[in-house]
Amino acid sequence: MTTPTFDNRDGFIWFNGELKPWRDSTLHVLSHALHYGSAVFEGERAYNGKVFKLAEHGERLINSGKILDMNIPYSSTELDDAVIETLAANKISDGYIRRIAWRGSEMMGVAAQTTRINVAIATWQWPSYFKPEERLKGIRLARAQWARPAPNTAPVHAKAAGLYMICTLSKHEAERNGYADALMLDYRGQIAEATGANVFFVQDGKIHTPKPDCFLDGITRRTVIGLAKARGYDVIERAIMPEEMAGFEECFITGTAAEVTPVSEIGADTFAPGLITKTLMDDYMALVRGEKEAVAAE
Repeated sequence: MTTPTFDNRDGFIWFNGELKPWRDSTLHVLSHALHYGSAVFEGERAYNGKVFKLAEHGERLINSGKILDMNIPYSSTELDDAVIETLAANKISDGYIRRIAWRGSEMMGVAAQTTRINVAIATWQWPSYFKPEERLKGIRLARAQWARPAPNTAPVHAKAAGLYMICTLSKHEAERNGYADALMLDYRGQIAEATGANVFFVQDGKIHTPKPDCFLDGITRRTVIGLAKARGYDVIERAIMPEEMAGFEECFITGTAAEVTPVSEIGADTFAPGLITKTLMDDYMALVRGEKEAVAAE
């Protein structure tokens, strides 16, 4: 049985305030977002019928819109309610949610002051982002040739669609070479993140992670930092250079899709999924499934 493409599925998508049949939820080829990347989005997961960090995702979408000079015509609370409505309409208890806001087709050109800001919410069943057998032993990352841009060259603190172009290029190259994903450096040559997830390293019982000054401070990242501190682990946010990887013992990435995933290799550097990584994997899954009390995020 072939997997249906994303334009040809049963179900409903919340589109500008109403539920529409999935196949009818389309936009015009001259939409500004298609030509100029003027879109912001969120990726979320539902576990046992409850969306993890629902409000935080809604607020971040609104804030990303503001950074891109887009006034999203719904409050974060209205969008949160729409997420719940969309999950119910599609009868999904465990799945993925994609909220997106984009500029429409009222103007065609770089300027877009009179374009409509459209909003849609889709949800679908989605298993682990990485193959289960890969995830348990640790995934392999290549070194990306593309770098995260400087804050004065791109809206780096928005979850903006256009910022993912170099992520797609990096992940495609990595997969062609047999890797699961790629590690990206930033414009200064410092370690930044994977193509869709934040990165952590462990050395001598302490957790190190790059400061998110030119990439997203992920919601899952902040959650895992909170879980680590609740366990009594020291978490050090700092500039990390690629040559330091040779001295780290464990590595893992975090994200809504990736959850907490061990890394076994980044280029020539190798790591062994150890106690800290496995503890945080278990703590995170217990938290999102409602088996563990929430902890304060950083």
